[in-house]
Amino acid sequence: MTKDSKTVKPGEKVKDSGIYKDQSGKKATMVKGEPAPPTSGKGQTWKQVVDTNPKN
Repeated sequence: MTKDSKTVKPGEKVKDSGIYKDQSGKKATMVKGEPAPPTSGKGQTWKQVVDTNPKN
């Protein structure tokens, strides 16, 4: 995981379920414990934009 717990690199396990967006604007729903999908471009990361389980 990167320094920001709401940022995930492709292939890393997601620590918080939610909707994530990469730098190109592509969105993906990710589930806690599952690996993050590839991004649209090399060197990009996913940033959480919606926390789908805010009580955790």
